Amino acid sequence: MSDVRPSPGQTVRDRAFDAVDWDGADLADVAFENCVFLDCRFGNAILGGARFSACRLTRVGFTHADLREAVFDNCNFADPATQKGARFAFARLDESRFVNVDLTHARFDSADLYAASFRDCNLLGAGFPRTRFDRAFGRTVMRSAVSFVDCNLSLADLSGAGLAGCDLSRSRLRETDLSGADLEGADLTGTDLFQAVIDGAKFVKADLRGAEVSGLDIRRLATYRDLKIAVDQQYRLLDAMGLDIRPQ
Repeated sequence: MSDVRPSPGQTVRDRAFDAVDWDGADLADVAFENCVFLDCRFGNAILGGARFSACRLTRVGFTHADLREAVFDNCNFADPATQKGARFAFARLDESRFVNVDLTHARFDSADLYAASFRDCNLLGAGFPRTRFDRAFGRTVMRSAVSFVDCNLSLADLSGAGLAGCDLSRSRLRETDLSGADLEGADLTGTDLFQAVIDGAKFVKADLRGAEVSGLDIRRLATYRDLKIAVDQQYRLLDAMGLDIRPQ
């Protein structure tokens, strides 16, 4: 085991860290490769530009950490024994990247995820309460930017999320809570929306072509003006609305 704190820019390989508390540490641009973290704390740590590659991080907390432009590649945060995931409450994750990462039951409470990217990630049951996906540009312009591509977001909590114009293509959204979410102009092509909770969500100009929409009652949406679907999807949507569709 090791508790030696790395210096900014250092590369750390094949180390195991148990219950270390690096609260407020400057770990900018540190690269962790094939490391194990168990019950570790990175509260208020500076991890801008840090890279975690092939690491296992069990019951790890990043509360209030600065993770801007950080990269997590082929990492595992899941803890099947306790069903508890990583904690990113109030963390800065602007322009961070997660590739092939298991974030089962992770919590992003009040985190900043503007321009963050998730690809091929497992976010089963993850929570995003009060998470910010947008940024102000001037007094009146707000822009959302985040991508969840080829991700598993089943049972995740994205209620009230501001995801206008964002890319969620080919992601699994089964039983995901999207109630009150703003998905105006979002890319939902190829997603699986079976039993997704969509009450009060905004799907204006969203692109659902190729998505699994069986049982999706669009009457529960706040609005679906200019919603894009393929011809073969119209029958499943009409069936979900209770219409008896029969050949002439």
